[in-house]
Amino acid sequence: MTALPLVFDAPRRGKPPRHLADLTREEARAAVAELGQPAFRADQLSRHFYRGTTDPAQMTDVPAAARETLTAALLPGLLTPVRHQAADGGRTRKTLWRLHDGALVESVLMRYPDRATVCISSQAGCGMACPFCATGQGGLTRNLSAAEIIGQAVAAARAMADGDLPGGPGRLSNVVFMGMGEPLANYARVRTTLQALYSPAPHGLGLSQRSITVSTVGVVPGIRKLTEEGLSVTLAVSLHAPDDELRDTLVPINTRWKVAEVVAAADAYAERTGRRYSIEYALIRDVNDQPERADMLGRLLARRRAHVNLIPLNPTPGSPWDASPLPAQRVFVARLRAAGVPTTVRDTRGQDIDGACGQLAAADLAEGVPSVAVVPPEPLEPPMELGAEGDE
Repeated sequence: MTALPLVFDAPRRGKPPRHLADLTREEARAAVAELGQPAFRADQLSRHFYRGTTDPAQMTDVPAAARETLTAALLPGLLTPVRHQAADGGRTRKTLWRLHDGALVESVLMRYPDRATVCISSQAGCGMACPFCATGQGGLTRNLSAAEIIGQAVAAARAMADGDLPGGPGRLSNVVFMGMGEPLANYARVRTTLQALYSPAPHGLGLSQRSITVSTVGVVPGIRKLTEEGLSVTLAVSLHAPDDELRDTLVPINTRWKVAEVVAAADAYAERTGRRYSIEYALIRDVNDQPERADMLGRLLARRRAHVNLIPLNPTPGSPWDASPLPAQRVFVARLRAAGVPTTVRDTRGQDIDGACGQLAAADLAEGVPSVAVVPPEPLEPPMELGAEGDE
């Protein structure tokens, strides 16, 4: 179904300009000192960056004569918005960003009554080659720098603080790595990003680790690294099939790390953190939605510290893949729950702007510019019950 190879080593391209968010605190202080300023100015710059301040004139705690020099050297603009698209009465906003080299990535900000979640990209494109995912079929352009990844979350936090979405000023509460790319294939920069997300001001956004979700198609060494580093972020595994035969086709990385090894790595993470992990499962009509596969998945996950998040596929234009019909979804849910596996069905957001889908990322083509649609996992929410037979 796919002729693309798996790509773990991203193509080498010109590096983005140096940015404060790519540096350790010590490196940042040294860089400021090299510019002839007191080292503590690095903390001031950091506070402004994580507040989403981009105009040097607003950095009034920094001497006017030094603002332009410091911001040009350490706070270059890395993300240029190409367009915003809104849905759900403005409560979902998808942003297409252009990077310094012309690469394009997306983030999606979603406001709910009790939280605000942003879904961010960790790579431009993806090298995992999943055949039902348009981003995977488009291949990998390059890894994002830590500052490029962090910048997406900072922009979302600023949008919430400014009240850009209906509901007035608010606070960004959740970040999910389910945009373009495989986060654990860009591990070092994602790890730097995680540190920034949960570090308190002035060196980060101060989010709870539990409100950060890292999604992976099953890069086992990366899952093991997360486990060894003692992190407590939420782990989501995009499984999409309970058996190796089908998963080898749907998720080609399975040819390297089989289902049992992926689940064992997730189990080890759950054992260390004491927290459930999420199994992301895109329901694809007549491909992986059969009752017998629900039973296989139930047997695989029964008595494990796992939760299944079912996502009816949101197909991309021209794709042969389609979402499971509602009756098949109901049967799948019932069989998993009968096996004792906690299961929810994703309540998608922003479908009219392709802001939610059953893939890691799906691309459409608008005015010749590829864009990406993503769905955030919220694995610990109460389950969304499917309607009764005959309901629309």
